[in-house]
Amino acid sequence: MLILKNVTAVQFSPAQVQHNVDIAIEGSEIVNVGPGLATDYPQATVKEMHGRIVMPGMVCAHNHFYSGLSRGIMAQIPPSPDFISTLKNLWWRLDRVLDEESLYYSGLICSLEAIKSGCTSVIDHHASPHYIAGSLSTLRNAFLKAGLRGMTCFETTDRNGGMEELEAGVEENVNFARLIDNARSAGKERYLVEAHIGAHAPFTVPDAGLAMLSGAVKSTGRGLHIHAAEDRYDVSHSHDKYGKDLLVRLAEFDLLNSKTLIAHGLYLSKEDIRLLNEKDGFLVHNARSNMNNHVGYNHQLAEYHNLALGTDGIGSDMFEELKFAFFKHRDAGGPLWPDSFTRYLWSGNELLARNFNAKFGSLAAGYKADLTICDYLSPTPLQAENIAGHLAFGLGSSSVHSVMIDGVMVYEDREFAFDCEPIYAEARKVAAKMWRRMDSTK
Repeated sequence: MLILKNVTAVQFSPAQVQHNVDIAIEGSEIVNVGPGLATDYPQATVKEMHGRIVMPGMVCAHNHFYSGLSRGIMAQIPPSPDFISTLKNLWWRLDRVLDEESLYYSGLICSLEAIKSGCTSVIDHHASPHYIAGSLSTLRNAFLKAGLRGMTCFETTDRNGGMEELEAGVEENVNFARLIDNARSAGKERYLVEAHIGAHAPFTVPDAGLAMLSGAVKSTGRGLHIHAAEDRYDVSHSHDKYGKDLLVRLAEFDLLNSKTLIAHGLYLSKEDIRLLNEKDGFLVHNARSNMNNHVGYNHQLAEYHNLALGTDGIGSDMFEELKFAFFKHRDAGGPLWPDSFTRYLWSGNELLARNFNAKFGSLAAGYKADLTICDYLSPTPLQAENIAGHLAFGLGSSSVHSVMIDGVMVYEDREFAFDCEPIYAEARKVAAKMWRRMDSTK
């Protein structure tokens, strides 16, 4: 047993602050929270926290770890005045040159940087059309090396190879879900990684692909993870080719349920939103990515029953994502205050609970010991009523001192248990090779 002694215990939903308490952890779960626990568990190892903030781990609910080696990219990217040209000129060229080596280092670097920023779980959405079979296992290995919890899936699409590519994408999703099931049954590894059934976006998945995805969802018991209405083009395409709203079309293939994750959704219709709420699915809002791609603003956030925050590949710093999400909302004339966005940040834990069949997001007995630990010398009182204000205007990833995932300190006193410099050095070499491949395979 481990006791984190003398912590400031902070919860987001319901908001709660407890000063000078201890947290007792056994295995991967919290077993008790309260004052003076060291005397109740005399055999436990005790770590003095000196009043540091301990809070449930933060979840990035939509990310793209395949983009991890794109920072400062030096490939020749033509002018890209709109969203579709950005996809074609940058991201779809990058994902076509990913191989096992570049994907592993991309995933590992992203995992390490997620943890350093205080993120305990990442829900990933992957694409590598020339490296499909086995790609999700490669990403899983990167998650496990870093000790990060998360989920991943393959972006099923027909944009490169038609039906053959669609079938390969679905097969990789199904095989990965079965790999996870088999690993759980064997019980030899920590259960840190789960599966979604992935698809790129409705405009690159024809009805035949949606039918295959529906079968995969039903056969594996997983949910669909897909972009939708990130740009107006997706909506126009659906209306032109199918005569239907986006989620109406997905619902006809039984692809909406409580494990469904819809990323972006800027231009979903009222009927789409009603359907997603009715099926108890999730929308994930990616404020910085939407701003970077100049696709517009989602003015309908308050209409969703289940809403979480993601980054869409712009790192995994959820402190920063919350700030941008709130400030952009205010800039757009929105009525919501920081407490709403704090609740959206917390909601990623509900996504985990639905997929891992465990409890996440609270400092209480029976909940997973996924914890973010911060140094924060507050100049004003820190209490339940103003947690959101401290997150929006004070706390940041520079405050992160340690991170615990599944009861293990994977990052302690701002250090990993292994030397990261050789990993970063190799990643720089791998990135340079990948950029050269992009220029040679336009």
